[in-house]
Amino acid sequence: PNSKLRIGTRGSKLALAQAHDVRRKLCQAHGWDEDDVAINVFTTTGDAVQDRPLTEIGGKGLFTKELEEALYRHDVDIAVHSMKDVATTLPPNLAILCVLKREDPHDVLVGSYASINDLPSGAVFGTSSIRRAAQLRHLRPDINIVEFRGNVQTRLQKLEDGVAQATFLARAGLNRLGLNIGHNVPMAEMLPALAQGAVGIEAHEDDEGVRELLAPLNDVPSHMEILCERAFLRVLDGSCRTPVAGIARVIGGKVHLRAEVLRPNGSERLGINGMTDVGEAEALGKRLGEQVLERIGPEFMVG
Repeated sequence: PNSKLRIGTRGSKLALAQAHDVRRKLCQAHGWDEDDVAINVFTTTGDAVQDRPLTEIGGKGLFTKELEEALYRHDVDIAVHSMKDVATTLPPNLAILCVLKREDPHDVLVGSYASINDLPSGAVFGTSSIRRAAQLRHLRPDINIVEFRGNVQTRLQKLEDGVAQATFLARAGLNRLGLNIGHNVPMAEMLPALAQGAVGIEAHEDDEGVRELLAPLNDVPSHMEILCERAFLRVLDGSCRTPVAGIARVIGGKVHLRAEVLRPNGSERLGINGMTDVGEAEALGKRLGEQVLERIGPEFMVG
């Protein structure tokens, strides 16, 4: 059938939930039937390689590369992403044209304990995120951390199987999967990944038709927060190897950014925050990123 729009997505349960959400919103906005929007599923390198840490196989762009190639081949019109998986510099002529209203950006502690403080000394904690590992080591150097790759279901199964006593997951992903589990970790204790909880839609930058179709789905405050956070990350090179965390919030015409970088071993943490008019969101992220770089020097990222 001739679809009005073709969506490219990863095949994980979470990615499919996001793609279907985009389809539903498009149909609502334009009075279309579900059949008017095709969903094409791709296996990405990040999905295919489950036995090695992401940093070993190339970091962030791994969950987006195949979708971007499909955009270039014009096999799909738009690609739906979790924004925290998207590299800070996009391939030529592609752009994030739309950011949906952001979900809860908190990290969640899942397992037998209600808070990071409650974890017993020597507890085995599963995470493959170097950010989460560094933050946990900073707060609780007495915890043992084990590698925990895989999608939400896989990681929950590993907890069941006793591979670890606890793990961190993103509240946004759990909400989208309809799983009401775990305890939100307060932002004062642990900032989330930059762009956590945001779904973005990537397409050809000059595709005005697609831009117009996506306009009703774009949530401006969420989009501004993501621009700010990604600008901060871009300055710090934003590779999977740098433990960086932060959250931007748009409140009454202003954007506030709180962010931090840590040594991978958690021994040092540098926090920064700032505020500006919402129109300057990207400039704020860039400025704070540059201030952080001035204060830390290259050896910080390695230790």
